[in-house]
Amino acid sequence: MSLQHLIPEEFIRFLLVVIFSLIIGLEQRRHHITENEAQLFGTDRTFTFIGLFGYVLFIAGPKSYLPFLTGLVIVGILLAIQYFHKIRQYNYFGLTSSILALLTYCLPVMVFTQPVWLLLLFVVVILILTELKGDLISISKKASEEEFITLAKFIAFAGVILPLLPDNPISDQIPVSPYRLWLAIVVVSGISYISYLLKKFVFPDSGILLTGILGGLYSSTTTTVIIARGEKEGNGGDQAVSAIMMANGMMYLRILILAFLFNPAIASTLAIPFLSLFVLCGILSKLSYRKFNPGSQPELIDSTVETHKNPLEFKTALLFGMLFVLFAMITDYVMKSYGNAGVTSLAYVVGITDIDPFLLNLLQHKMGITEMTIGLAVINATNSNNILKMIYALSMSSKRISKKLIINFSILIISGLAASLLFYLA
Repeated sequence: MSLQHLIPEEFIRFLLVVIFSLIIGLEQRRHHITENEAQLFGTDRTFTFIGLFGYVLFIAGPKSYLPFLTGLVIVGILLAIQYFHKIRQYNYFGLTSSILALLTYCLPVMVFTQPVWLLLLFVVVILILTELKGDLISISKKASEEEFITLAKFIAFAGVILPLLPDNPISDQIPVSPYRLWLAIVVVSGISYISYLLKKFVFPDSGILLTGILGGLYSSTTTTVIIARGEKEGNGGDQAVSAIMMANGMMYLRILILAFLFNPAIASTLAIPFLSLFVLCGILSKLSYRKFNPGSQPELIDSTVETHKNPLEFKTALLFGMLFVLFAMITDYVMKSYGNAGVTSLAYVVGITDIDPFLLNLLQHKMGITEMTIGLAVINATNSNNILKMIYALSMSSKRISKKLIINFSILIISGLAASLLFYLA
């Protein structure tokens, strides 16, 4: 018999209430360690007693909840008295401790009625939000009105507009549904939006290497151009090469994520080649960074790299949608006229443009194109896109790193072509 069956379930529930109530109380004591305790409703012991009070009243009426609700009113009245007394005596209006006391009183409800993972999540969120007060204030100061409007846009894009769109093809000439079109916009914009938020709020003063990582999630082509320009102005040298290779590595990771979201079968076939190319980019980035000499090459700090624009701008979404529809029409025409071979060849041509609309159209395509063709086309598009980025990087950076860029990109491009050949032969 396991230990779990030897311990009564009631004892486990009682212990969970005591431990989590005490943890919340200890966190309150630590959080207010420098403040006057007279201003607080209580800390460790008080919060534990509140949790036990809720526990006793909950088991007293587990069906009607009447004793528990009565106790909630009593605790609420005591908290209100203490709150108004605190305002009158100390002119302090903080409500966090009082709300936490009410949440602690409600812990027995979570323990008795919800799964353990939800109970743990409940406690974790309480602890994290309490401790992140300073960070949340800092984020609020950095955020402008535009940021909240942008967040509202994304919620509207994903939660309001998307469910209302039909999933039928627009026409025989345009073999894509409004739902699939908008879904592609939401997913790509969402990944770029996360990168944008991380860059602006979590890592605002990040180094150039982290900029390459986050920028690669946003757009590896745009990031390559930005870093190359910054290198020419700031003379970052090997550090810029390292960041560019890392941005290109993140391209493979981003496409693999999109593939898993839209076509898990294709993603499974692309996992090994794309993860291998991602690791290769990481190795090339690491080798370039090791050659960076701060004494001879001034560090290219993030201030030399312009901030990415908001990915949820209407113009950006409109352009993506137009490209998505255009590539859907072109792909359908090429497939009907030249078959699977034409699609894989088309991928090389598309690689010199924004490849995301083309790739997402392929990943959602369900008529006539084989999985092997789709996977091969995805790899081919990334290969030609790498050639384009090498040209951009060479033309916009200083001559001093040209040789290093050529070597690194050549290794990546040759490896990509080898992956394409192996994928074809497999």
